[in-house]
Amino acid sequence: MESLLVLVGLIVLAIPVAIVVLLVGHTRLRRRVEQLELQLRALGGDVPEARAVPARPEPRKPTEKPDKPPKPAPWSKAQTPRPAAEQSPPAAVVFREDRFAALSTWLRENWFYAVSALSLALAGIFLVQYGVENGLLPPSARVIAALLFGAALIVAGEVIRRRYGDDESSATAYLPSVFSGAGLVTLFGGILAARQLYDLIGPETALAAMVVVALLGLVLGWFHGPLLAAVGLIGAFSAPFVVGGTSEDPSWLYAYFFVIAVLGLGIDTVRRWAWISVLTLFGAYTACLLLVLSSPLTEPDYLICVTALAVVAIAIPVRRIWPDHGGAMISQIIGRKKGDAWPEFPTRLGFGAVAVSSAILSVHWADSPAEFWLGVTLLAGLTLGLMLWGSRAEALKDATALPALGLVWFVLVHGWENGIVLRLFAETYAETAEADYPWVVTILIMLGAVISVTAAWRSMQARTFPAVWAGAAAVFAPALAIALEVGWHPATVIGAYPWALHGIALGVLMVIFAERFARVDGDKRMRASLATLSALSCLTFACVIVLSSAALTVALVAMIVVAAALDRKFTLPPLSWFIWAGVFTVTVRLVLNPGLDWASTAPVVEMALVYSTATVGFLIGWLLIRPLDRPVATLLLESAAWATGGILLSLLLERWLQSFGEGNATNSHWGLGLLALIWLLLAFAQVQRFELGGKLNYARYLLAAFFAGHGLFRLAQALAEANPLLSTVAPPVLGPPVLNTLAVAYLLPALAIGFSVWRIHATPLWLKRASWGLSSVLAAVWLGLTIRHIWQGAAGMYEGNGVTQPELYTYTMALLVIGAALFYQSLARRSDLMRKAGLGVIGLAVAKVFLIDIAGLGGLIRVFSLLALGLALAGLAWLNRWAKLRHSPQGAEPLDH
Repeated sequence: MESLLVLVGLIVLAIPVAIVVLLVGHTRLRRRVEQLELQLRALGGDVPEARAVPARPEPRKPTEKPDKPPKPAPWSKAQTPRPAAEQSPPAAVVFREDRFAALSTWLRENWFYAVSALSLALAGIFLVQYGVENGLLPPSARVIAALLFGAALIVAGEVIRRRYGDDESSATAYLPSVFSGAGLVTLFGGILAARQLYDLIGPETALAAMVVVALLGLVLGWFHGPLLAAVGLIGAFSAPFVVGGTSEDPSWLYAYFFVIAVLGLGIDTVRRWAWISVLTLFGAYTACLLLVLSSPLTEPDYLICVTALAVVAIAIPVRRIWPDHGGAMISQIIGRKKGDAWPEFPTRLGFGAVAVSSAILSVHWADSPAEFWLGVTLLAGLTLGLMLWGSRAEALKDATALPALGLVWFVLVHGWENGIVLRLFAETYAETAEADYPWVVTILIMLGAVISVTAAWRSMQARTFPAVWAGAAAVFAPALAIALEVGWHPATVIGAYPWALHGIALGVLMVIFAERFARVDGDKRMRASLATLSALSCLTFACVIVLSSAALTVALVAMIVVAAALDRKFTLPPLSWFIWAGVFTVTVRLVLNPGLDWASTAPVVEMALVYSTATVGFLIGWLLIRPLDRPVATLLLESAAWATGGILLSLLLERWLQSFGEGNATNSHWGLGLLALIWLLLAFAQVQRFELGGKLNYARYLLAAFFAGHGLFRLAQALAEANPLLSTVAPPVLGPPVLNTLAVAYLLPALAIGFSVWRIHATPLWLKRASWGLSSVLAAVWLGLTIRHIWQGAAGMYEGNGVTQPELYTYTMALLVIGAALFYQSLARRSDLMRKAGLGVIGLAVAKVFLIDIAGLGGLIRVFSLLALGLALAGLAWLNRWAKLRHSPQGAEPLDH
């Protein structure tokens, strides 16, 4: 039975060999026929006599036209050069539609080459595997047989290439690549079998042997076509999984995959097929992933291997120890315009490898402290390597951001997910308070500082984008500190003050950066501005850690003032960004967190200190930058100062009125009026910022609508539920006539609305009219309630107590006075609208007198009411007549005309 199986195996092995022999024999026969045809034509006189026969005539199928060019392979380069002005994707773009179409056509017409290469490669591997399963030969003989078979295939391929050629015009095209590629795969399989199956050699010897085979493949790849490289790479990456076997420590296979990757990139760096490099990296990353999935304990070696793959993907394609990638960066594709250059293929390949390796390193889960620090080291090393080792690679500058962001994300997620290093850090003082200081967060901060210093050095050396490098230097270390604060909470372990010192140290470093940049740049202060902005942010970070709620708000206001002063002194425009962020943060703290709830319960002195400091700070900042061209920051500070000042007065009034013990901010007319005033002031602060324009205006619209809606809701409550005129359970009116809580609840919001509309010139017309109308309604309500309070007192405010005759007469006189005042203003301002409004108020007074006063008044009061109305109407009629004549086109006429 075993003899029969051996016979079947030999037959199967002979099939691809027989196919190749037949193809070669057919080629020789067709060549002889063509030579005979040429000789016959020469003897017949159809063509000039040609005794010399070309050694290698171009084979031509009978169905082809004589002038039809040979069909190119899917990976062959175009022979016609592109016009210089044409700026389409470069030829090395691998994933193009025409490439896939050519590959599909080639496989459809030449699929038997691929099958032949697969058969030969599997034949050598299964030869070893069959010997294992059946024990036909000793292990060393099996390995030697596989190696000899592989060598024989390589020799056969080389003989065919030298005698018959391997180019597209040769009938033996692809055959040398098929044989040599299968031979390389067989050699790799034999070495893997010697290591994995039989343990005949150690990992060092196996790796050295694979390096020798890889060098052989590298040389062969330079002379053969791309099919050899493809067959060899696919087979080499697949061989460990096909051979099988077990190993206590398969981590040495990562070195094997790395060698194969170097082989593929080395071949393609000379031949420039491009797709071979992509195939190489895809195979290397995939093989490494499959290996780590089958053997999770090898994850540290996996991380080292993928990092090394990114390094060789950068260095080998450009054939430089110090990479010098030129041309456009990948990030420049985003803003690419028609006619701009595309990034070159080595740039795209290196960027892609760095992106994949950075993603793998940043998302892997560290099961041990050693693995955590390995991930940190590799990400930091890749970042520093791209900044130092890749300093000449102008096209890879943007790739530096990938491992840098990966490092921040890796540290943040390790804290979020309660990783092993975080657990050990948190348990430092669990058993004893005398434990050694945990250096983990300090080391990470120092590492971030080293990367920031390196980025600052690159900014000093850079010829292009120096401000970007300066921004990276200013951002990275603080960003890593923020990631530690969010994910690790170091203050709970080492204390607030030691952790805050880390932030202060980073602030000092940023001040050094600012001084260095300012010394070099002179009047161009963008880099110094970025460093100064980062320094202020670091100091703010330290304040957030150690200060209480009130002290933190005060510190933030102080930072805003310092930023405005630095901008005024040194002309640092980017500090406006800090002012913008500071105003937003302080406003959130004053209104929301800890906000108005804290202000209602905190000690009055502390509350007044916080809100008054904010108001004064905004005002000082506004005065400092007002002479500068900072429209956004100036408007933000001005609007914030007005709003915060109004909030401060409202809170002081509220706390003072609460001291009387009658009502509070949520159930009294004065409390609801003050709350409405605060929200309306915030709404008008957003309205003032409408003139800034931009897409942020949509957010301002939403905020203004939210604040205004909240304020109007509180006003509605003050006018209805808490109105002492309509409710018997509403808190009473406090204070003497006129100067009482009615003025706080209704007159103060009316004045604030009117003043805000008058002050903000950019208020939309419809909003201006609506605001004036609301202000007039509130003023009228206040006047009516004040008149009732004068005559009825606080106890008689409820409408069920009726109306006295003096009170009714006072309402009439008030309407007449208001109408007269409007009439006077219409004359002074020449406003026809105000004149009509005055007539309307007077008409209302007339209606009241004839419909209410005549029935409700008695005695002399009725007489005086009608007398006052008659005299007032007569006088106003005279004024109206005189105003019409004065403003008429024909000019004024004498009154006695």
